[in-house]
Amino acid sequence: MNCLFIYNPVSGRGKIAKREQEIVAALQKKFGQVDVYATKGPGEVTGVVRERAGGYDALVFAGGDGTFNEVLQGVCESGADPMLGYIPGGTVNDIAHTLRIPRKTEKALAVICGGHCERLDCMRANGHYAMYVVTAGAFTSATYSAAQTQKKKFGRLAYGFEGLRKNMHFDVFPVTVRGGEQEIAAHTVLILFINGQYVAGMHCNRRGNVQDGAIECAVVRQKANPKFFAKLRALFTVARLFLFGYRHGGRNVLRAQGSRFTIETDEGVVWNFDGERGTPGNMTVEVLAGRVNMLVPAPKKKK
Repeated sequence: MNCLFIYNPVSGRGKIAKREQEIVAALQKKFGQVDVYATKGPGEVTGVVRERAGGYDALVFAGGDGTFNEVLQGVCESGADPMLGYIPGGTVNDIAHTLRIPRKTEKALAVICGGHCERLDCMRANGHYAMYVVTAGAFTSATYSAAQTQKKKFGRLAYGFEGLRKNMHFDVFPVTVRGGEQEIAAHTVLILFINGQYVAGMHCNRRGNVQDGAIECAVVRQKANPKFFAKLRALFTVARLFLFGYRHGGRNVLRAQGSRFTIETDEGVVWNFDGERGTPGNMTVEVLAGRVNMLVPAPKKKK
């Protein structure tokens, strides 16, 4: 077998770059031939994976949720289906938490070298791809607008600082969400489509499953022209949603579940795909069941 190892040298404060030789040695024991590619800038991974994924049995990558998203774009666009191995090296690592992939490099390598594969769902959103969340509204720009220097210095708190700096006014926008026989029409400050369990480091969708062919939708309802106390309630609703979970967000959280949704909204509403800036305006979000061939921890044996 052969393997391509891709890593982001600056993600996770550069810890992967320091351990490159150790990682490659472990992968060589498993796969034999290992080629290495260190990224030089954001967005580069997608092109590399799109061009080269078809020539490898396995594609192992290290970085944060943004790197994972770039790999996913490249794999889906190429039509290739290599085994994917992930070494978390980012600030939050939401995908790794959902998949139970350890943050420690040696333990993540043990998962990859253990060789247990599962077929996982991902999402397609207006021709782009996302593994765990498609979202728009309050705080969602913080994940891609926070400076890398701040993320290195403060970790996940950098996202909180950026969100408070830019998003406290809580813009209100209309949405009409249709999925199957379900329809939600409301004004909102935040809308999420979740495939998995973790978003922004919070365990907000505890029953989420990346193998059930479905995604969960949450819409935080708000008045079209809210006064101060309505804005304050929206803030508490968002906090409750993330702290206590999708099913306990309160009566101002409208929920739906399905495999395909269409969303009508304003042209100025910018979407976020797995923490990366996405496209604006109307959106179609659908599940691609079993599209991702992922090396994950083996199921725990029942006693």
